[in-house]
Amino acid sequence: MTSPASKIEDSRPTPEAARTRRRETRPLLARLGEARHLGLVVALVLLMVIGVVTKPENFATSDNLVSILALASTIGVITVGMTFVITGGGIDLSVGAVMALASVWATTVATQSYGPLVMAICAMLVGTGVGLVNGILVSYGRIVPFIATLAMLVAARGLAQRMSDRKTQILQPENNAIEALSTTRVLGLPLVVFIFAAVAVIGWLVLGRTTFGRRTFAVGGNPEAARLAGIDVRRHTLLLYTISGLCCGIAAIIIMARTTTGSSTHGDLYELDAIAAVIIGGTLLTGGRGTLVGSILGVLIFTVITNLFILNGLQTSDQLIAKGVIIIAAVLLQRRGLESSA
Repeated sequence: MTSPASKIEDSRPTPEAARTRRRETRPLLARLGEARHLGLVVALVLLMVIGVVTKPENFATSDNLVSILALASTIGVITVGMTFVITGGGIDLSVGAVMALASVWATTVATQSYGPLVMAICAMLVGTGVGLVNGILVSYGRIVPFIATLAMLVAARGLAQRMSDRKTQILQPENNAIEALSTTRVLGLPLVVFIFAAVAVIGWLVLGRTTFGRRTFAVGGNPEAARLAGIDVRRHTLLLYTISGLCCGIAAIIIMARTTTGSSTHGDLYELDAIAAVIIGGTLLTGGRGTLVGSILGVLIFTVITNLFILNGLQTSDQLIAKGVIIIAAVLLQRRGLESSA
């Protein structure tokens, strides 16, 4: 007569069966991801067709298309960091304010006197430092990510206002190398677009082709299981928020190049655009599944929508309503997909 314990052991899948199941699951997930990416590409093409049909004299010009890519570069770099954080099971509401703080800090007269290289390094250090603080609060302080980053949003925006005295700080002429990132073109595109592309490619490689990326999926999917598997969940979470802060610092350099200013008003509601792009790109808000390719396509879709609204003379409030509807629709589709696959 077999004991209950032996029955439990007999019912457990063998290592070979577990490996076979994983091999069967991976192609399914890959197909789902490819289908979503294809859908996003189709949506992007349809939006561009709408632009060509409704405003052919304005939308289809090379200057307007370059403007779309330049605008997407700022929010796109931030979205790369946001993808890492959300895939890891967190959220970062402070990205816009952190970018503003980094731009203000880098454009102070004292910093500008050291030249453009120091300004760029300063922006990245400020962004990384704030991201590090967010990571410490979330991982070691055990504060809910929503609350920790919401508090940082308020604090960073207030510090930016205090440092700039609520005034826009202009780049000095001797620091035109920063502006050159936006005015200098290679293959018809400004350098800021290539910065965005470089960050996106590096992020894609790290998230999808390295141990760090696999650990990010593990931490976001099941933190306790990741801990039992030997992953230092707290340290990894700290690194995710630090990456997000670094991306905000790089975005601050891009916004300084595009506007030749540092301002406490930079990045207003950028957290909305970044989170929306990540969601419609296919990354789960609950963590554990993410795709950087989808996030980049989401950035391009939202940027084209914004451009179409501007060209058609629609108000900013209409843009916000449309983005809110898109976010809700994306979350509902995610939930329906999870329920159908359960």
